[in-house]
Amino acid sequence: MEQRAVGRSGLLVSRLGLGTLTWGRDTDEHEAADQLREFTDAGGTLVDTAASYGDGASETVLGSLLGTLVPREDVIVCTKAGVVRRHGVQEVDTSRRTMLAALDGSLRRLRTDHVDLWLAQAWHEDVPLEETMSALEHALRTGRARYVGFANYCGWQTARAATLLEAAGAGGLGGAGAVAAEVEFSLVQRGVEREVLPAAEALGLGVLAWSPLGRGVLTGKYRTGTPADSRAASPHLSGFVGVYLDGASRRVVDAVATAADGLGCSATEVALAWVRDTPGVASALVGARTASQLRASLASEAVELPPEIRLALAEVSAPQIGYPERF
Repeated sequence: MEQRAVGRSGLLVSRLGLGTLTWGRDTDEHEAADQLREFTDAGGTLVDTAASYGDGASETVLGSLLGTLVPREDVIVCTKAGVVRRHGVQEVDTSRRTMLAALDGSLRRLRTDHVDLWLAQAWHEDVPLEETMSALEHALRTGRARYVGFANYCGWQTARAATLLEAAGAGGLGGAGAVAAEVEFSLVQRGVEREVLPAAEALGLGVLAWSPLGRGVLTGKYRTGTPADSRAASPHLSGFVGVYLDGASRRVVDAVATAADGLGCSATEVALAWVRDTPGVASALVGARTASQLRASLASEAVELPPEIRLALAEVSAPQIGYPERF
């Protein structure tokens, strides 16, 4: 699998990453092991998790496989902090205290002394951004994280956060700063093209695209209903998928299916290839419930979309972009 630099950094990751949102909950340790083995055998290196995924269960499962199933040095581990569960309710807390405590917990569950990439998972208006960035800076300085970045930040938030970390680097970190922006990006969710992608390009950040299959909708599995074993049928993920089960998304899904038929490949392969090869994207993160589903995503490595197909899909899924992005 092709390896790409994350932005202007020296960090290399596979252009398809393995997402682990369901590990420890819908995906047990045996199935997770099959997925990790399938992924690394295909040349994949980037594995994405978070302290909030399954309230730590995802990291626990991944940690049990690192060093046993695959060598730790063969995997680029990306995890995130800033979303916590308190009194049964999930909330955002990006305070320095909570972020660094979360990192300590992640390292314990992952059974490692460092993560390769650590991200602030969300924005919190009540916590000064300087405080959140100080946690990332501390993780870099102490070696507990090799690289840092942000997830789910809008354009101005990304720019401000990167600027703060760049200033911290100039003050003694030897130029270390943010390298990555992880955001949702697919043919049914292209909102990041308005400001985040341009900001990432200007700042030298590599984009990690989560849910490049539109939360599973772009596979075409929901064209005739909701399969009983799908995420949309899951009590805790039905709302997550349901936002893209609308008329606008259906038109995009139909276009992807038509392109797949014409190219002799699957809708999954078409949708992934479109995101993967968008300029600025370092890696498209694919999640799967089973190893066979993951195998279908990995098959996209052999697919390169003709320019006219890319353009046609871009036109049918184009987001509204006007003032002030275009002025």
